[in-house]
Amino acid sequence: MTERRYPDPSTTTPERVLMIQAHPDDAEFSIGGTMAKWAAAGAEIIYCSITSGDKGTKDPDITGEKLSAIREQEQLEAAKVLGVKDVIFLRYADATLVPDLTLRRDLTRVIRQVRPTALVCMDPTMRFAGDMYINHPDHIAAGEASVAAVFPSCRDRRTFPELLDEGLEPIEVNSVYVMGSANADCFIDVSDYMDVKIEALRKHVSQVGGDESDLAFVREWAQENAKLHPNKPEGFGDYAESFKYMHIG
Repeated sequence: MTERRYPDPSTTTPERVLMIQAHPDDAEFSIGGTMAKWAAAGAEIIYCSITSGDKGTKDPDITGEKLSAIREQEQLEAAKVLGVKDVIFLRYADATLVPDLTLRRDLTRVIRQVRPTALVCMDPTMRFAGDMYINHPDHIAAGEASVAAVFPSCRDRRTFPELLDEGLEPIEVNSVYVMGSANADCFIDVSDYMDVKIEALRKHVSQVGGDESDLAFVREWAQENAKLHPNKPEGFGDYAESFKYMHIG
């Protein structure tokens, strides 16, 4: 086995984090505990939401524009609970996301603007989970565009030269945490942050139910993640969030 030449990502707090998601609430469901833990430890965290979730409702009377406004406000309130510094909304259309060059360039722009030390993104390879979940195609597209933007687009000066005209110099982001991965190898103990994660999820009123039982699966998911840790250290808690970690560059 190759010796690791970088700090343990499961116990290291990145200095400046950019988290890219497809929809408002994706981060809270998947990694809200980690975001709260890192923020409490001093990390500066910026969200980028590619869409504003304008299709995420069964209400036949609400417009996409109104729903987007509601969900953006919900995301801002959830981010505040977790200690997230800011949220960038790109306002792409929900449910039709494709990882084309336009999206890749827009995400490259955001990465160069934010200049993070770590990127958190969705997994472009995860299509099915068990026999009960088909991954949303927007999640896959968001992951594909994010991975391509962080490597090599944000690094290479001659890629998207128009960004240089905007004053956005290249940057190398060496730490990449891929959330929702079936190949997770980084498990972060979020036992002390499950309550704040649930509190943040509750801010997404348009998406979640009104009582604790509606979010019981979130706690169960975190418990299952903790059980999957292959080398759980002594004192590791009962709740975890998992990532595929990449150290690039």
